[in-house]
Amino acid sequence: MRICIPTMGENGLDNPIGEHFGRVPTYTVVDLETNEVKVIANTSEHAGGTGYPPEIMKREGVDIMICRGLGRRAITMFEQMGIEVYIGASGTVKDAVDAFKQGTLQKASEGDACGQHAFRDEHHHEHNKGNCQ
Repeated sequence: MRICIPTMGENGLDNPIGEHFGRVPTYTVVDLETNEVKVIANTSEHAGGTGYPPEIMKREGVDIMICRGLGRRAITMFEQMGIEVYIGASGTVKDAVDAFKQGTLQKASEGDACGQHAFRDEHHHEHNKGNCQ
């Protein structure tokens, strides 16, 4: 099982989790079976490239996306690609993986979406279990 977390750097398990999953500079992919950790650049249109983050995750063979929170459209795109989304992560990649293994993250649904999140909109606020404050 391959888990992906939006991150702010290239420090593997010590990477801090990014605030906005689509606009982070990197994504850290952790293979729970082999313990391999891979950091990939965000090449989506949010970062000046092409495509959307769920498309990057699909190409990387990701099964699960773990993040702080995200919008309705992103949740729908991940669902259409067969990638489960869990929200409420905080801290580092290691913290997020541990929380997933312990079952303390919430599986995202459209009702959990932050109404402010959209692929071209930016906003600045804290997240609590994926819901906007």
